[in-house]
Amino acid sequence: MADVIRGKAFVLGDDIDTDQIIPAQYLAYNPSIPEERQYFGMYANVGVPPAQSGLPEGNLRFVPEGAFKSEYSIVIGGKNFGCGSSREHAPLALAEAGVVAVVAEFYARIFYRNCVNGGYCLPLETQQRLVEEIRTGDEVEIDVAGGTLKNVSSGKTYPLNPLGDAKPIIDAGGVFAYARSSGMLDG
Repeated sequence: MADVIRGKAFVLGDDIDTDQIIPAQYLAYNPSIPEERQYFGMYANVGVPPAQSGLPEGNLRFVPEGAFKSEYSIVIGGKNFGCGSSREHAPLALAEAGVVAVVAEFYARIFYRNCVNGGYCLPLETQQRLVEEIRTGDEVEIDVAGGTLKNVSSGKTYPLNPLGDAKPIIDAGGVFAYARSSGMLDG
């Protein structure tokens, strides 16, 4: 994972749950089959209600109709991001859509661990309410090592909490890849 991440932000509200990130009807796809795995990206965030999408009238999809990738690589969330069921498909769906990092005030712990364990995307936390500072479409830059997020569109910079021991696991591609590269597992 790069130490500096730059991309367009997609802003969501509070209490975005895993059923909104990837609704149950799309769980029939098999993530171990590449041709099917891409559909998780296609349907990422389709269950988010328009009122929580940060968009006027909810008239913009996270992933365009018929596409597998989003133009938004950074998701800005509010409080309790990833609440709901423990499905690991939620961070997988975001990653398949092209999301590199999610920045939220705080996460449901199971969503946070699924991001880390699967090596899907960086789950960064902030002390500030960024959903009121950043707008969907703003260009943002995250300095992971420096612990900051800069809204390039406005010029404002915000501190982020350190990732600590989670970053090497994500960098390795998940907990199993990390365990193998660290000599904890054979093969």
